Amino acid sequence: MTTLDQLQNLKPHFISVTCSNNKSDFEKTTLKLADYINNTLDIPAIAHLPAAYLSANQVKRILTELDSLNIHQVLALRGDIIPRIPRKNDFNYASDLIKFVRAQEPSFEISGACYPEIHPESPNLVSDIHYLKQKVDVGCNQLITQLFFDNDKFFAFKENCALAGINIPIIAGIMPITNRKQALRLIKTTSAHLPKKFMAIFDKYENDPESLRTAGLAYAVDQIADLITRGAAGIHLYTMNHAETALSIQKTIGSLFKTNNKQLNNQ
Repeated sequence: MTTLDQLQNLKPHFISVTCSNNKSDFEKTTLKLADYINNTLDIPAIAHLPAAYLSANQVKRILTELDSLNIHQVLALRGDIIPRIPRKNDFNYASDLIKFVRAQEPSFEISGACYPEIHPESPNLVSDIHYLKQKVDVGCNQLITQLFFDNDKFFAFKENCALAGINIPIIAGIMPITNRKQALRLIKTTSAHLPKKFMAIFDKYENDPESLRTAGLAYAVDQIADLITRGAAGIHLYTMNHAETALSIQKTIGSLFKTNNKQLNNQ
């Protein structure tokens, strides 16, 4: 719990709790962590719900348990499709799960995921925005983006959402790159556009861990300052269990969140 204890000092608007696509792990780990965040640290917790791997009865039971813990926020996702793990049949898409949760009592605040550079499985932008609008129409309260490194992509996406009638808050997901292994994995697997400035940092400091961390944090700080200045609803940091990353960013530009009344959240 050390990482969570350190994040407490940042006073984030929420901490989201990821989960595996394994029911027993969810009930043993995710609920335990969400309980600790919400009721010991006194920070609102958001529990992830993977639609593809939960039945309607499981969701009902989980919501009841969350309610008993005074946790009333969830992030409704389809979940990554993993061939070796059998899917459930009650919810084909995140929008199905959102609609189901919205119909339950008591009421939950529901976050949804979005992709500034189009979901990898979407054939085009029009289709992607169409299905995102479905999430909003059935009861999603706010959206949290996948990571991105080009702010212009985010603001173009935000404008497309507005044109489609998607007017709920869109929280920008930022992942500070602080080590070589993380950067290499990202370059190999992500569909996010990697600007020349980002690649230049990696190329120059690939074999200099301390400088790579410093430059990676500086890049994230620059992104966040620009996002806040240009009107992003808030920032969701993908900290990857490294509290010092969030603490460093807060120390550098924490005043911007207060001045602009913006959210700072962690995962």
